[in-house]
Amino acid sequence: MNVRRLIPTTAVAGAVVLGLTALSACSTSDAADGGNGDKLKVTASFYPMQFLAERIGGEHVAVTSLTKPGVEPHDLELTPRQIGSISESDYVLYLKGIQPAVDDAIKQSGVKNTVDAATLTTLENHGAEVSGHDHEEDEHGHEDEAHEEHSEGDGHNHGEEGGADPHIWLDPVKYAEVAKGVGKSLEKADPDHAADYKKNTEDLVAELDKLNTAYESGLKNTATKTFITTHSAFGYLAERYGLTQQGIAGIDPEAEPSPARIQEIHTIAKKEKATTVFFETLASDKTAKTLAKDTGLRTDVLDPLEGITGKSKGADYIEVMESNLTALQKALGAK
Repeated sequence: MNVRRLIPTTAVAGAVVLGLTALSACSTSDAADGGNGDKLKVTASFYPMQFLAERIGGEHVAVTSLTKPGVEPHDLELTPRQIGSISESDYVLYLKGIQPAVDDAIKQSGVKNTVDAATLTTLENHGAEVSGHDHEEDEHGHEDEAHEEHSEGDGHNHGEEGGADPHIWLDPVKYAEVAKGVGKSLEKADPDHAADYKKNTEDLVAELDKLNTAYESGLKNTATKTFITTHSAFGYLAERYGLTQQGIAGIDPEAEPSPARIQEIHTIAKKEKATTVFFETLASDKTAKTLAKDTGLRTDVLDPLEGITGKSKGADYIEVMESNLTALQKALGAK
């Protein structure tokens, strides 16, 4: 099997993931040396779920992501082979409401251990003009926000019809809640390795806590609290750190903004002293560039972390979130 020769040695870990379907299809001794036989076969819907599965599962799991690097997850169409691979999984981790094709395939798959990350934390509704407006005057409004999150608990399981915002992974605190739930569900699914899953979860949660602290202190004193983005993915992040996200379009990254909305953004940028229009790595920057030219604003990348590619400013979730923090500090004039 010459899969291995095509891939540089640095990418061996990637090769295990990429070659998973090929390997599990042939039970030669060559395939078995990856140990996939005894590993828990995990299917993750897209990168934020893959990252959790890999970090928490560690050496005991073989993770396949349904969304290839560079593919916009919202647009994903599954191949028959991918649909088949879901059914053969031991464990499926996904986030309902992001990828309708995946939600449907998982429903039909009959896999016992399927975990919807949206049920492991509280979802909220965020429209295009998501804002921390109500919390703006409230310097230390974290307790209020936490209380409010839980009182809106009905967002639990109707991501698509309730209009709940699914981008929970962009808030390190919510992502840590999801990580804890994933850890527990892996312990149940594979009790033999429960102790390792528990330890890996604790390590990851500690890293996410550190990330949250960096964001809290890094965004505490800024010249403005408002940032403009082409993809309204940062509602949870804005709320967590007392910022206001002004989305040019709504939660769908491909939606074209109306002329009225563009005019409104002009006014907001002036009034709130916003400096930057953020665009994302996986979608076109055309809207951001046009708007920036019209308003005299800068453009920069704020990565919604839906996939890691060669263009990503970091090798994994933690590194890209650190790059996002740097970009926000610059745009908001952190002191």
